[in-house]
Amino acid sequence: MFENKMPRYDILSEESMATLDAGWRRIVSEIGIEFISPWALDLFREAGQEVIGDNVKFDPDWVIAQLAKAPSEFGLRARNPKNNVHIGGDSMVFGAVYGPPFVREGDVRRDATFNDFQNFAKLSQVYGSLDSVGGVVCEPNDLDLDTRHLDMAYAAATLTDKFFMGNVVRAENAQDCIRVAEILHGGRAAIEEMPALISLINCNSPLRWDDRMLDSLREYALAAQPVVVTPFLLMGAMSPVTIPSTLAQQMAEAFTGIALVQVIRPGAPVVFGSFLSNIDMQSGSPQFGTPESGVGLLCTGQIARKYHLPFRGGGGLNSAQTVDAQSAYQTMMTMMPTFLSGTNWVMHTAGWLEGGLVSCYEKFILDMEILESLMVQFTPLVFDVGSLAFDAHEEVGAGGHFLGAAHTMERFRDCFYRPFLSNSDNYERWNRLGARDTQARASEIWKKKLEEYVLPEMDPQVLAELDEFMALRKSQLAF
Repeated sequence: MFENKMPRYDILSEESMATLDAGWRRIVSEIGIEFISPWALDLFREAGQEVIGDNVKFDPDWVIAQLAKAPSEFGLRARNPKNNVHIGGDSMVFGAVYGPPFVREGDVRRDATFNDFQNFAKLSQVYGSLDSVGGVVCEPNDLDLDTRHLDMAYAAATLTDKFFMGNVVRAENAQDCIRVAEILHGGRAAIEEMPALISLINCNSPLRWDDRMLDSLREYALAAQPVVVTPFLLMGAMSPVTIPSTLAQQMAEAFTGIALVQVIRPGAPVVFGSFLSNIDMQSGSPQFGTPESGVGLLCTGQIARKYHLPFRGGGGLNSAQTVDAQSAYQTMMTMMPTFLSGTNWVMHTAGWLEGGLVSCYEKFILDMEILESLMVQFTPLVFDVGSLAFDAHEEVGAGGHFLGAAHTMERFRDCFYRPFLSNSDNYERWNRLGARDTQARASEIWKKKLEEYVLPEMDPQVLAELDEFMALRKSQLAF
């Protein structure tokens, strides 16, 4: 977990915020939001909102009152207490890529497998700057669809000792993940006191919440496990082509989803989610790492702070097909505003490629270097007598060099960030050592990291109970 003490980059004026406020209020009160779930409609009806078919028209002030019930900050427990994190405030928490059905390994693009999922879990454990493997770090296509959520939860729980994300495909999957968390942490009361799972609930933008997402949202809310309520907004497809209109829609969708969580369980932790970018207006393809997505992220951070909500956004997003310059600069185009806005929960930090269709081993390594470099860049400088190094000037004098100075010798091991992927050898040395480019070096690193991986210790009784639960559930789901 990283504490971002740098000033936030706020770009919205008071007039702009007022315009956005009026915009989302008109959407929820005049157009309404669809909730494709009878139980959600009943709850809103009982709360005094106008329900016509699947459409709910909201009193905006009532929505604001619900937002006020959500905590502005909360903790997440990990199996190893040293890996507990805090969501909100100055904290930035990072998870790996989420959701791709494909994997790229070097020049090979193929269906993702459970072995890939396990590998990415191990890499997430090895890198201390990454707080979580996340959830569906890649889709294990070689496993049965009805039970693969169990295998993924088991791998995340045993191969790492960090927190992980719950499955949201259906309510039963959510219940299974909650039960896994209960086994790991000593029961329902323990995870209700301090949650152990966080889960992504996407809106079917524009202006519709689907039943499966809502059913999973309800299970996690009842268990007091935080959900990341996230509109899925690609401007030109799922929202209008202007950033202000998309921000207003994002607020309307996210705020009503958060309101539902608070109706289910007042005070349940939530995260205001943002997944905002645009399409290519020539081809219709999604684009990531765009200037518009960066601006949207900066705005979202400011909006979240106004309403005292922790927020999610950003990550290593890009549209590149392979690990090339595009993959790096588009990722930096998103990660820089991620830090500037002080994003609290960052998904897709490492491994995202091809617009989210691919989890890539080499991109994972590249992204980890970007993440660690930004952490250094966003660590405030210390100004004191030692850092001014007057004694070094006295020793070296005019026209000398500082390489052998006492001040340098005392600090050379950790005075600068030491990249593990970048190469600054001169051309002759680089060529003599094989002329390996970034992708080749990254390939060597991830394989070496897997060799260095050590399985984290686990209480044998907990492991036995987890194994018993897995066997029982798989036998039940086989029929």
